[in-house]
Amino acid sequence: MSFSNEQLGVMDTIISRYPRSRSAIMPLLHYVQSIDGYVSDRGIETIAEKLKLETAEVTAVSTFYTQYLKHPAGEYHVGICINTLCAVMGGDAIYESVSEHLGIGNHETTSDGKVSLERIECNAACDYAPVVMVNWEFYDNQNPQSVRDLVDAARAGNPPAPTRGPSKLRTWRENEAVLAGLNDGLANEGVQAGEASLRGLNAHKAGRSEEHTSELQSH
Repeated sequence: MSFSNEQLGVMDTIISRYPRSRSAIMPLLHYVQSIDGYVSDRGIETIAEKLKLETAEVTAVSTFYTQYLKHPAGEYHVGICINTLCAVMGGDAIYESVSEHLGIGNHETTSDGKVSLERIECNAACDYAPVVMVNWEFYDNQNPQSVRDLVDAARAGNPPAPTRGPSKLRTWRENEAVLAGLNDGLANEGVQAGEASLRGLNAHKAGRSEEHTSELQSH
C-alpha cells in the first residue's frame, strides 16, 4: 500500500527545506514513523525513490541511529536509561520492574499496542538521573513505582504531563511528526530547562554579581 498524495506532498515539503535533497533522509524517516509507527519497507523505498538513492543507503541510516525502530512502537514508547549514572541511581531496577510489570522486554510492545519498551544508553539528562523518556519527553528523577504508575496511566489513556516540555504528553506518532519538522505549536510550552540544568549557570552569575559588587565597594 502506497502513501497518500497528501503524505507524499508533505515529504516533498520536507525535502524542499534542504539545499541537498539527501540531507532530508533523517526527517523523512521520522515522518515515516509518524505514519507507520516504525521504519517500514514502503517508507525506505519511497524515501529512496524521492531522494534518488539506493534503498541500501536509506537503510544504512535507519539502522545506524537507534531512534529509528524496526518494529511498530506502542502509542507510548518508554525509553529507560540504563547508562552508568542512571544505572547506579536505579535505572536497571526501573527497567527490570517495568519489564516484569508489562510482561515485555526490550523493543517489545504490549498486546494492546499501547506501550513499547526500550533500554536507552543515554537520555542526555544525567542531572535528573534516573531518567525515563516517553515519546522523547522527559520524566525526571524516577523510581520503579513511579514508572509503573506512569505506564499504567498511559495504557488507560491518561498519562501524566512530562517533567519538562509540553503540558500534555503527545503520542509516539504525533511526536515523530514534530521530529520530522512539522510544527505542533508546543515548542515553548511548559518547563524548558530545570533547576538542576541551570545550577552551574546560576552559580556563575551569582559569582560574577558578587565580584562586581566587591569592585564597586572598593571604589
